[in-house]
Amino acid sequence: MTDPIADMLIRIKNAQRIRAENVDLPHSVIKESIAKIMVEEGYLAKYGSLKRMDKKFLRLALKYRQDNKGVVVGLKRISRPGRRVFADSHSLPRVQAGFGTAILSTSRGVMSDESARSQKVGGEVLCHIW
Repeated sequence: MTDPIADMLIRIKNAQRIRAENVDLPHSVIKESIAKIMVEEGYLAKYGSLKRMDKKFLRLALKYRQDNKGVVVGLKRISRPGRRVFADSHSLPRVQAGFGTAILSTSRGVMSDESARSQKVGGEVLCHIW
């Protein structure tokens, strides 16, 4: 797999389309950091890790609105292995006019655009969620 973050985003999108409660994906530290931010921002209900046959997995509990539509309306991978996208603290993107979230990988760890703005750090823009 060349882009595990894109795989994570597509699995979330596909699981919400079929109204699944949970989605399991191979564990990595960066995926767990992204899941943590998505829980903090209210896009996922919760996340946890589990071990199956000596392999570690990340289980994401999806969140739905009262009309049974997913909370996550859209996901977009910005920085890819073939094209890295960086932003400094002054030019951080605003997703959907502030109604969405950009997730960045900074020198202080993976964080949302809002916390990166408050700490005045820039970094690699991993994805947009709205």
